[in-house]
Amino acid sequence: MTTPAFDALAPGREAIQRKTIRTLVLSQALGGIAITSGIAVSTLLAEEILGSPALAGLTQTAQVLGAAAGAFVLARLMAARGRRLGLVAGYAIGGVGAALCVLAGAVASFAVLLAGTFALGWATAANSQARFAATDLAEPGKRARSLALVVWATTLGAVIGPNMTGPGAVVARWLGIPEITGIFVLAFGTVAIGAGVLWRFLRPDPLLLAREHAAARGEATSAHAGFRRVWAVVSVRPRAAAAMIAIAVAHGVMVSVMVMTPLHMGHGGADLEIIGFVISMHVLGMFAFSPLVGWLTDRVGHAAMLAGGSVLLLGSVALAGSAPEGHSAGLTVGLFLLGLGWSCCLIAGSALLVDSVPFADRPAAQGASDLLMGLFAAAAGAAGGAVVAIWGYAVLNIAAGVLALVVLGAAAVARKSRVAVA
Repeated sequence: MTTPAFDALAPGREAIQRKTIRTLVLSQALGGIAITSGIAVSTLLAEEILGSPALAGLTQTAQVLGAAAGAFVLARLMAARGRRLGLVAGYAIGGVGAALCVLAGAVASFAVLLAGTFALGWATAANSQARFAATDLAEPGKRARSLALVVWATTLGAVIGPNMTGPGAVVARWLGIPEITGIFVLAFGTVAIGAGVLWRFLRPDPLLLAREHAAARGEATSAHAGFRRVWAVVSVRPRAAAAMIAIAVAHGVMVSVMVMTPLHMGHGGADLEIIGFVISMHVLGMFAFSPLVGWLTDRVGHAAMLAGGSVLLLGSVALAGSAPEGHSAGLTVGLFLLGLGWSCCLIAGSALLVDSVPFADRPAAQGASDLLMGLFAAAAGAAGGAVVAIWGYAVLNIAAGVLALVVLGAAAVARKSRVAVA
């Protein structure tokens, strides 16, 4: 239900919120193209530079760690100067990362490539933080659907990005650089345009305007955005802690199973087209249904959607873990459910975090949550490879199922209190 404070500000606030969502959706799609482009070819470029695939996976690790580091730093910048400057800074650093990846290919330097993918991870952090910007001016009962629309926009980037390799090669030949680096030139262009969209159209800044509204209601509007402050806030709010744990663990489940699935399929003789189709179905589950997930979260509540997401994750690992090597219908459905369960947990957990933390502390808590999510994903991805190498893909899915039960426990904690922060 809309509060009296929101009613008083409704006419102007609603128009600005609609403009904010449109701007975030457009920039999210552009930034997503750059991010997924880097993911698509960075390991191939690393193998080409090194002459071996042994260390090629470090580029993905560097991008994940860059996203984790960028999340908290950008959140602190947003807390001080607003969403617009923070998001643009993340995209700008990501653009530098894309340029470094081009340079790495030109001079055949693996160290420069790692620096580039780490910096590109900051664009990932900005893309992730954008979902929270969608909630700054949203009514309490519409926050999940608002952030879900921004998450949905990533679908466009996820579909277009990996398919930019061909046009990138044409650009590379025109510029006289290695063909494989051409996609990073296009990534630089899309992330630069995304930053320009944010700089030009994210006005007024949603966080700064929400801060003005909060001050008018007599609320505290600023707080120190350090780790100690975040711990002080989250440690006394079980719902906030549950939200952060659910987001991080669900992301870890998704990453650990997803990155090992192509290997499991390849061992059974599945060709690249079939592997690509299964991963595409997984990405479809991650993003395509986000608006529906957001609407359902606002309707049934955060805890119910977190529980539903956990059940979907359990079903997904049961299907994937029992699937034979190669391709099977069960594996395809399992990977789709893995993406859909992740979507439910991310959207419901993010909305729960917003509703569970006082306004002044939200940017810092949001940055800390994305930092935790990134670090947990990096650890889960590395551990997943070790588990598959020693015990196999089925055991990895059993371990992922145990983690999914942790998400279910977080949902139970969230259900204990339904009091939301306005």
